[in-house]
Amino acid sequence: MQVPLLDLKLQYAPLKAAIEAAIVEVCDSQYFVLGPHVAALESRIAEYSGVAHGIGTSSGTDALLLALMALDIGPGDEVITTPFTFFATAGVIARLGARPAFCDIDPGTFNLSPDAVARFLEAGCEQTAAGCVNIKTGNRVRVMMPVHLYGQLADMRRLVEIATRYGLQIVEDAAQAIGAEAPDGGRAGSFGDVGCFSFFPTKNLGAFGDAGMCVTNDAALAGKLGILRVHGGEQKYYHSMVGGNFRLDALQAVVLNIKLDHLDGWTEGRQRNAAHYSRLIAAAGLEEFIKAPDPGEGRHIFNQYVVRCERRDELRAHLADSGIGTEIYYPLSLHQQDCFAGLGYAHTDFPEARKACAETLALPIFAELTVAQREYVIARVESFYRA
Repeated sequence: MQVPLLDLKLQYAPLKAAIEAAIVEVCDSQYFVLGPHVAALESRIAEYSGVAHGIGTSSGTDALLLALMALDIGPGDEVITTPFTFFATAGVIARLGARPAFCDIDPGTFNLSPDAVARFLEAGCEQTAAGCVNIKTGNRVRVMMPVHLYGQLADMRRLVEIATRYGLQIVEDAAQAIGAEAPDGGRAGSFGDVGCFSFFPTKNLGAFGDAGMCVTNDAALAGKLGILRVHGGEQKYYHSMVGGNFRLDALQAVVLNIKLDHLDGWTEGRQRNAAHYSRLIAAAGLEEFIKAPDPGEGRHIFNQYVVRCERRDELRAHLADSGIGTEIYYPLSLHQQDCFAGLGYAHTDFPEARKACAETLALPIFAELTVAQREYVIARVESFYRA
């Protein structure tokens, strides 16, 4: 049996006619950049996320970059974030001349640990007239950027309380978490000053290329984000600030508008598959070898189903030989990347992030997986450990 990590053709087939008709409509209009289709998507994503404003962007990475630009982050500033995430999270900080201030992760959720953040701010920073300052570097710590990894919210109630106490703004990297909810309410993107989504094709809500969005409840900030995404010009050829070309295409917007109608159904499919995997792991008595993800009490949308496992690389090779696709998110902590060597971190820093890099493996979780495929995946996992 073949079980790919992801098969987007199965998702596309029932939507093909509607998507092709929408694309033809855009082609006939010859209105390809921003416009009414983008505006409709912005409104719908904002409403879906429980916020007031949406600003479509050219990618999830550009959404993060745009958010930090709108908050005037630059040289001499630091942004608290996790070292266990996709490169773009820290990459956009560095691109603006600011410094990523890494804090370790919670081992249960893989998300930024509130305890680690609190320890850094209490022991490593001081409150001055200029704000919160990193004692070691002399930089201002101005923003916290938690990542809702794999489709599960970080502990935003605690992180918001910490940020408020120290006068920090919050940018949520919700690239993998559209529709994820906290146990006591509130969706991804609604807790911070700006929330950032990615619509890369492999995401739960995926475009036909790169696309992203910023969301916010702050009308003034939404206006600034909108200006910055068109080179900082509110009026054509007149520029009040230096922005960039971060505009969303109408072709991507119409695809996403159609797919959005099906997002909750796909999420339910992923949740069903995740629960089935976890039951199969327990029924096979594999819990001493492989730890299923804890969905928590909120709404986990399972952008990925990531397990901790013994002999991870050997298991992955065994599954590949069995026709099963897997992925390692992520094999190297960001503080160990060559490009961040100048930040001054030791390779032995952030032990929970390093442990996650060595132990985690993503199994296929897309909504269209069959019962037989799920059973086959866990049967092959069992065959590896029972051998």
